[in-house]
Amino acid sequence: MKSIRNALASLMMAGALVAAPVSFAKAVSQSSTASFAVGPQYDTTHVYVEPEAFDRFTDSFVATFGGTKSKQGVFQVTPTPSQTMSQLVFTPAGTISVFGFKTPIPYPFGSERTGYLVTDMDAAVASARAHGADVVVETFPDPIGRDAIVSWPGGLHMQLYWHTQAPHYDPLQTVPENRVYVSEQSADKLVRDFVAFSHGKVVSDVSHAPGIEIGRPNDTYRRVRIESGFGNMTVLVTDGSLPYPFGHEVTGYEVPNLDATLTRAQAAGVTVLVPPFKSDGRNAAMVQFPGGYVAEIHDSVAK
Repeated sequence: MKSIRNALASLMMAGALVAAPVSFAKAVSQSSTASFAVGPQYDTTHVYVEPEAFDRFTDSFVATFGGTKSKQGVFQVTPTPSQTMSQLVFTPAGTISVFGFKTPIPYPFGSERTGYLVTDMDAAVASARAHGADVVVETFPDPIGRDAIVSWPGGLHMQLYWHTQAPHYDPLQTVPENRVYVSEQSADKLVRDFVAFSHGKVVSDVSHAPGIEIGRPNDTYRRVRIESGFGNMTVLVTDGSLPYPFGHEVTGYEVPNLDATLTRAQAAGVTVLVPPFKSDGRNAAMVQFPGGYVAEIHDSVAK
């Protein structure tokens, strides 16, 4: 799907699709000590919607968070034949890549949650594999770069991508979090492997976090927060007994004022699935956008 994102970026730059390849920024060592992250504004959530809901979804997303949309187009972004509508949406709280497939979606596309821009595609894929990831789609070309899909312990699928011409996106005002639900069996391995690959750090590991955060206010669960050059990740370790919609959200978005954001969202057709609640210094809610995309939205409150 990142390939889609690449295609979107190429549309934004008009002639980029046929631009001659150039080296990406600085050459990066292929050693395991190298970091391949570019920045969280280049690491997008992949959102799949039906073509008929495409514009309603992107309009509601911009109405909720602010920002702009790239030029919309139809591309082949998979290594086997397919056609999808695609568009990037840039907001101060995070970037998304939106896909509306007009053909059946080739396997395993749609399973990847995010696309992470890397400085060196071959070295990044080799590093991911060396740090425990399974490469489920080997590196393939797209119109303006290269892509691969990797899977981390616990079934976390993500796309790695690289541009022949370096993109330039504005820095984010707040960094979103990739919200990953995993079993107790997979949690330690996922955290260890992804932190090593991303050159990140564990900023908190709470063994008895408030269960209200996963829709179970009478229970506790383990929550691990990770920060890296790829952005933020929250690992939610559960037994899988989750009330709807918990577990369906891929990304959590930080905003300056949750109440004001929810007011804008509802005016744009967004449904509040879980009303605001306070926990871990946050005011948080769960929403569903037109087209079905579920997200967590939060602001910071005094602990």
